[in-house]
Amino acid sequence: MDYVIEMLNIRKEFPGIIANDNITLQLKKGEIHALLGENGAGKSTLMNVLFGLYQPEKGEIRVKGKPVKITNPNIANDLGIGMVHQHFMLVEKFTVTENIILGKEPKSSGSIDIKKAEKQVREISERYNLSVDPRAKISDISVGMQQRVEILKTLYRGADIIIFDEPTAVLTPQEITELIQIMKALIKEGKSIILITHKLKEIMEVCDRVTVIRKGKGIDTLNVKDTNPTELANLMVGREVVFKTEKRDATPKENVLEINNLVVKDSRGVQAVKGLDLQVRGGEIVGIAGVDGNGQTELIEAITGLRKSESGSIKLNDKEIRTFKPRKITESGLGHIPEDRHKHGLVLDFPIGENMALQTYYQKPFSKKGVLSFKEIYKKAKQLITEFDVRTPSEYTLARSLSGGNQQKAIIGREVDRDPDLLIAAQPTRGLDVGAIEFIHKRLIEQRDKGKAVLLISFELDEILNVSDRIAVIYEGKIVDIVDPKKTSEQELGLLMAGSKRTGEGETSNV
Repeated sequence: MDYVIEMLNIRKEFPGIIANDNITLQLKKGEIHALLGENGAGKSTLMNVLFGLYQPEKGEIRVKGKPVKITNPNIANDLGIGMVHQHFMLVEKFTVTENIILGKEPKSSGSIDIKKAEKQVREISERYNLSVDPRAKISDISVGMQQRVEILKTLYRGADIIIFDEPTAVLTPQEITELIQIMKALIKEGKSIILITHKLKEIMEVCDRVTVIRKGKGIDTLNVKDTNPTELANLMVGREVVFKTEKRDATPKENVLEINNLVVKDSRGVQAVKGLDLQVRGGEIVGIAGVDGNGQTELIEAITGLRKSESGSIKLNDKEIRTFKPRKITESGLGHIPEDRHKHGLVLDFPIGENMALQTYYQKPFSKKGVLSFKEIYKKAKQLITEFDVRTPSEYTLARSLSGGNQQKAIIGREVDRDPDLLIAAQPTRGLDVGAIEFIHKRLIEQRDKGKAVLLISFELDEILNVSDRIAVIYEGKIVDIVDPKKTSEQELGLLMAGSKRTGEGETSNV
């Protein structure tokens, strides 16, 4: 069998942890091969070994049958290996073209030939149907477009083996569909792809084979056509996984959150939330469904005090909080799982124990007369780490070192432990595996069953339909409809999210 990549018995260690324990992965020419595993299973580590960012302690890498030593990414590039990273490696102030050619600039008379570069970028993007404006600034384009720039970077460098690291974690459903088409087009052009993921639906749709790893060990390699999502989930987690979250019917009480005629502007001064009305009662989960960019972020920031709203009313337990500072809002009974855990959820270079005290460090027993008691902070953190199954070497480990799922569990532990009346969960399972998703959904439902109000904002329609008791659809800054998850479908929600409105039972028409 001809393999374009062979990673044979790779072992990679970090202090106190074996990230890859004798894993073997073999990629055939012209296939999309999934690398499946939970957060922290060792998937990204294995691919960082292949891309030259890490050196293995043991094992051999072969490219097209020849043993190679990949000591840095430039060698990987020279061997035709490109990597599209989960957290994009782009310079925001540079244009699309400047980012793509960085480090491999075409020169003319000693200076960079930007016109030639733009022409090359345009030609590659047309060839692979990756329409991107070569002159656009990275800071001005969507996340989906930024990912296309990352793909173009690898193609510009001549990659014929492309590693995609969790490529759909930050994409909307429409962008995911487009990315799948792009991958299929790359395979037709003779490329080979390794797809790091834990999304079983995508594996079933686009991959030829799948290698499952669990806790750093290779479990199995299967043909996708011979397996199913249930088998893959069980192999990945090592136990039976429940996909459908079991929950009893909601018994809602009085309103905990009342929003009336709210107007919020975005960073450019344009109205993003336009006279929005919404109520969330104690004992229910209200899901907000919508395509990214329809005012969700601005709405969350207005409720949590991170963004000043222009007008309207936000009441929490009948108290007007619209003009309150963030700390006063949290003290009024609000918990917030932010949509970007790295930017707004954690201080990555603080130990995870200190991160778990970010909302309470100034209160007793964690602080006395302005002096922090680290003994109390770490004692509490240890308790929450156990209770919320945060997998970390210790409470002193830097937050940065934890996998996405464990970072998210730490944030949820911190927020839920304060027993808030309203819990805002924004993209709470973004980039997480089925085991972590199952855990988080159970916790949200537990809060609901304690009589708390939960506002869930998610781009994952499966999640919205599975967890919500009512679904509010947001479009262009307004709630356009509220539907019952038991009586709607992904198709109807998709139409409402695109601006159609219901005319009768299950029918929609354009707004």
